[in-house]
Amino acid sequence: MAPWENMPIDASLFCRSGLAQVPLDRWLEMLARADREARAHDAYVAGSITVADAAAAARIAAAMESAGLRWLELNLSAPHGREAAAGAIRQITDAEAVYDYVRQVRAATSVALTVKLTAQTADPLALAEQAVRAGADMLVLTGRFQGFVPDIETQRPILGSAGAIGGRWALPITLYWVSKCFKAMSHEMPITATNGVRTGDDVIRALLSGARAVEIASAVLSRGPSVFSEMLGEITAYCERKEIRRLGEIVGRAAEASAAYGSLTPVTRAGYPWDRFLRGS
Repeated sequence: MAPWENMPIDASLFCRSGLAQVPLDRWLEMLARADREARAHDAYVAGSITVADAAAAARIAAAMESAGLRWLELNLSAPHGREAAAGAIRQITDAEAVYDYVRQVRAATSVALTVKLTAQTADPLALAEQAVRAGADMLVLTGRFQGFVPDIETQRPILGSAGAIGGRWALPITLYWVSKCFKAMSHEMPITATNGVRTGDDVIRALLSGARAVEIASAVLSRGPSVFSEMLGEITAYCERKEIRRLGEIVGRAAEASAAYGSLTPVTRAGYPWDRFLRGS
C-alpha cells in the first residue's frame, strides 16, 4: 500500500470497476463538451464503450458520433467482465465474438474506431486479426489483469472482491503482444500500447516494440498532469542523444530485430541492460 501523493514508480494499481454511474445522455453531453475543448487544442477526446452486448455497444457508439465525438474506443478487454453480473459488462476472449462486436459498431459509425483487447486469452493475435477484419482502425494492447489479494489481518479480500491490477511490471507483457502484432500484421495498422508505461523511456520502449502511441492512466492518477511534461522531456532528450528527427523512424525497430531463441548466443550479466529498466530509466 502507498499514499497517492507519494506513489513509487513501481507501484501497482489494484481496483474495482471505474465505470461512471451516470445516465448516458449526461455522459454524452460531458464527452462532447470536452471534445469541443480538445478540438481547439488540436487534440481528441475518445469515447470509450464497455458493455455486455454487441448491439448495445453499436447503439452507444452511434449516439457518441451523433453527439459530435470524432474518435471511439470499443473496450473489449475489461478485466472486471470476468466477475460482473450477467448483462453488465463482458471481457471478450473469443475471436468470433470480437469480430461480431467490432462489425456491429463499425456498421453503426463512420468515425475513427479503436479496439482495446485483452491478453487473458489463449491467442491474443487471433483477437487482433478479427478486430482488424471487422473494421478496427487501431488496436490497443493490452487491458489489465484480474487479480485477488487477501488482507492477512482481516482474512478477507482487499476491496471485498477480486480486482483489476496493472503496473510497470506488466510492461514486458504488454510489449510482447505489441511486438507480436506488429510483426504479424500490416505495419499500416496503428497499435497503441497500454498497461505498464510510467516514464518517457517506457514510451520509447513501446515505440521500439511496434506501437505508434501509448495510453497512460495510472501514472497520471498518481503523479498528476505534470507527468506528461516529464515524459516529453525524457523523450526529447532521448531523441537528441540518439539523433532521431522523427519518432516514426524507430517504430518496430526492436521488434524487427528480435531473433528466434534458437539463433541466440549467451548474454552475460555485464552485457545485459535490464538494470536500466529496473532503475526506472
